[in-house]
Amino acid sequence: MPTAEHRAAAQDMVWLEGGEFLMGSEAFYPEEGPVRRTEVGGFWIDRHPVTAGEFRRFVRETGYATVAERPLDPADYPDADPGLLVPGALVFRKTSGPVPLDDALNWWEYVPGAFWKKPGGPGTTINGRDRHPVVQVAYEDAEAYASWIGKALPTEMEWEYAARGGLDGAAFAWGDEHFPNGKPMANTWQGEFPWQNVNADGFEGTSPVGSFPPNGYGLYDVTGNVWEWTSDWFGADRSEDKSPCCAPPARAGERFPRKVIKGGSHLCAPNYCLRYRPAARQGETVDTSTGHIGFRCVVRQ
Repeated sequence: MPTAEHRAAAQDMVWLEGGEFLMGSEAFYPEEGPVRRTEVGGFWIDRHPVTAGEFRRFVRETGYATVAERPLDPADYPDADPGLLVPGALVFRKTSGPVPLDDALNWWEYVPGAFWKKPGGPGTTINGRDRHPVVQVAYEDAEAYASWIGKALPTEMEWEYAARGGLDGAAFAWGDEHFPNGKPMANTWQGEFPWQNVNADGFEGTSPVGSFPPNGYGLYDVTGNVWEWTSDWFGADRSEDKSPCCAPPARAGERFPRKVIKGGSHLCAPNYCLRYRPAARQGETVDTSTGHIGFRCVVRQ
């Protein structure tokens, strides 16, 4: 019978020995600090975020329905517009010009009928995008996939250790220089968010996994492209971020706890959200599905 190590290696995972590293940062946003020396045990981690094609196979074999496809309970959203209490998800809408950056509702819209297979809502599709990260997955969906395939979601500590790729204390997953030799190293927003994306990296929206160089551990898309769910609760032992950037705002009457998401996304821009870094973190409600959050899995010995 194959061992857990053989199964992990066959599923395109990377083994990390673990060890000590400097977790967090005090150079950017308050919720990332303080910097502390931390030790993590060895584990396997997916080489890239789970793709739409991989998630499609899970759904086909199990019949699983994601959170965005299920009816909403009005008791969970007592102050919400009843007309929006239908299955759907949050979709980013680029604005036609500059807008105030203190209100994320300027660029986020709840779209009925949006889910992982139609991430932008009715009329959109993932056909031809099997190598893109799956999006519009809530925390429960990520956890269900991980359980089905015999894996788990990483802790924040495991995720950050892996994302740093051995560059202890560096600002980015590739070092301290933002664009080495002028070259974008991740799928992020270049230009003035949320209206002008000059696409210097060649992409608007998500990109196929592996489109940019791997980090020092051979892992792809650890920053940029999509935020990634972790298993840690947000705000349990450090100051909460009072104004999350490219994540949607808390909804009125919100009753759901938050998990830590890591890595930033294609919507992160220096003029608004410089969070495509290993230390960056935000809290996201566990019922939330958006077009810029995905996940990857781990296997522990």
